Amino acid sequence: MKKKNTSGNGDGLSYEEEQLPYSDAGENEDEQEYYDDEYYDDEYYDDYDDEPVRKKGKSLKHTVIYMLVVLGLSLLLAVVMWFAADDILALTKPDNVITITVSEDDTLDDVAQNLKDHGLVKYKFLFVLYGKFSNAADKFSAGTFELNQQFDYHALVNGLAASSETRKTVTLTFPEGYSSDQIFEMLADNDVCTLEELENTAANYQFDFDFLQSVDYAESNRLEGFLFPDTYDFYVDDDPVRVINKMLLNFDNKFTDAMKADIETLNESIRTRMENEGSFTEEEITNAMMDVRKILTVASLIEKEAGNDQERSLISSVIYNRLNTRVHELLQIDATVEYALGEHKTELTANDLAVENPYNTYKNKGLPPGPIANPGLSSIMAAIHPDETDYYFYALNANGGHTFFETYMDQQDFLNGQSSGDTTENTAEDAADQGGEAAADNGDGEAPYYQQTIINEDGEEETVNAQ
Repeated sequence: MKKKNTSGNGDGLSYEEEQLPYSDAGENEDEQEYYDDEYYDDEYYDDYDDEPVRKKGKSLKHTVIYMLVVLGLSLLLAVVMWFAADDILALTKPDNVITITVSEDDTLDDVAQNLKDHGLVKYKFLFVLYGKFSNAADKFSAGTFELNQQFDYHALVNGLAASSETRKTVTLTFPEGYSSDQIFEMLADNDVCTLEELENTAANYQFDFDFLQSVDYAESNRLEGFLFPDTYDFYVDDDPVRVINKMLLNFDNKFTDAMKADIETLNESIRTRMENEGSFTEEEITNAMMDVRKILTVASLIEKEAGNDQERSLISSVIYNRLNTRVHELLQIDATVEYALGEHKTELTANDLAVENPYNTYKNKGLPPGPIANPGLSSIMAAIHPDETDYYFYALNANGGHTFFETYMDQQDFLNGQSSGDTTENTAEDAADQGGEAAADNGDGEAPYYQQTIINEDGEEETVNAQ
């Protein structure tokens, strides 16, 4: 009996022959060679095992390249969008009136070219695109028009409209020392913009000026001090971005590079003085260095305190003397308390002076967090160029200005000389009855001062009349 092959499948084939394709009958030697080389070669499996690692490296490389391309395109798009927005909204254009003429047969393309030639737009194609979407061509009128380079696209279209001659304009003069709130209320009262539009724009719009880069966007009054007081022309129902940008641009033009260089000179003198004082740390000295916003803060204090131009630099010296020495470290300026309270008061009470607010210079050392008003050029120059004095005090005199003093006792002697009989005594007594911090009159019935308890140079408590 023939022995049965137990290692096969019953067809007379060995196990190895059974598993190999095409192995029977010796068919297709090339395929057999392929099988041997590709399926059973150790080097093949070595390469196969390495393949996932090679693919992973290639994938990472491709990802990095893709991310770089996306980032580059994003940056390019951001730059393009900025230039486009600058032209459409007229964010950084100068305040300059230009006269142009539009003919009866001018097309939208002709008008756009005319505007570009006169520097009213930078990108002709953008204005053409805007004009098509806004049906601007239907609004244009033949004639001669006066257009400001600060006009955005919307204002340009309206300025070239048939009704432009009758469009109502408003000329407003903002006094030096007005707060941003007062300026916005004045604009709203004259129908230039709504109060809500102005406040939202001031708080949230990203105006492109270097002097605003260090200002925290979380601050609701971040534009305080930068809305330059001047005379401006606006349209009724004007664009709030254009309105505010016009004032910011005016400030940017007024605050010259020479003034910025003078701030550095001022900082050198402040550093020298504080180092010579010998009691300030390097951190304190560094924090005392002035920048544009700090200068505007000092200028706003000067603006609210000065009675005339001649004394601005003197008041500036008092402020810096208190800031940069250990003699009297509190500024104690009433206007900062009023700003903290959000209202003007003819007299401040003890409770007013004690209000917990970073703008209260009766309780907080150093400058307030920011300007308390929008100062004029004279006060800004005084803040940059203070007089060199030893004054730490001043008091209102009969001429409506201020008299300046080196010591508290000199100030008090002056105030007592201004006082008249029982009126001052009674006022002082009333102040004492109210805890030593109530308002008292200086005797002329106009300028209040305030009594408060301090620690004098001898370490003793002393009740003083603080301004």
